[in-house]
Amino acid sequence: MKYSKLHLAKQAISHKGFIKKIPDIFRMVKMWKKGEYPMRSIDIILPLLGLLYVISPIDLLPEVAIPILGVMDDIAVLSLTIPKLIKEVDKFLLWEAERKHTKIIDAEII
Repeated sequence: MKYSKLHLAKQAISHKGFIKKIPDIFRMVKMWKKGEYPMRSIDIILPLLGLLYVISPIDLLPEVAIPILGVMDDIAVLSLTIPKLIKEVDKFLLWEAERKHTKIIDAEII
């Protein structure tokens, strides 16, 4: 049974509605870059680097040389990055909802 990186990536991103959250990921990164959304850099950079590693043709354990282990390292990276990224997106969505429903009234105390 041969698994390609693309097949593994498709299976991983179907995890817990990941596809539906892709626009939220882009919005989260955009607001983080603007400085509006408070988040540690490592909390977004590591998951994105993990996804890039899986997509990249460069591997620590190439599938061609070591078929089983080559796939296993990609699965390990995906199993760590997807849940972390989804957790961050869920935090962002809660923050965004609170921000949307909280109105700040400019008032002066007399």
